[in-house]
Amino acid sequence: MTVPRTGGVGRIRPAAPERARWSGQAPVVAVVALGGGTGAAARYAASLWWPAPAGGFPWTTFAVNAVGCAVIGVFMVVVTEVRPAHRLVRPFFGTGVLGGFTTFSTYAVDSRSLFADGRVRTGLAYLAATPLAALTAVWLAAWATRRFLNWRQS
Repeated sequence: MTVPRTGGVGRIRPAAPERARWSGQAPVVAVVALGGGTGAAARYAASLWWPAPAGGFPWTTFAVNAVGCAVIGVFMVVVTEVRPAHRLVRPFFGTGVLGGFTTFSTYAVDSRSLFADGRVRTGLAYLAATPLAALTAVWLAAWATRRFLNWRQS
């Protein structure tokens, strides 16, 4: 936090902006935006390829979130434990592409729609199954990646 500078008696003027900090973050913001658009386009393509039935269990969103979390598990093991990556790889792919691909906002909207349509059991199942599947997917993928890499080294 910056302390305001005084411009004289009784006058306060804001601190000067820190250009160095912004110029260091601008490439990160750009790659997250580029990756986010790419991931969101891939998610939209999945919804066109495999449309969820109206009023039914939202399998597409469920699968996209589980697959995206599995890819996050593999990706994070590779870039943190196997091979150091360029500083923009994690923001681009991890935050951008996979953040745009996985869609927990749609998960919330789908859950709300199921409850609003009176499909309480399906809504509760979906509400519980999605985070369980996502956490299981990321854990299993990270575990399997580590196991595969250890097997390959021996």
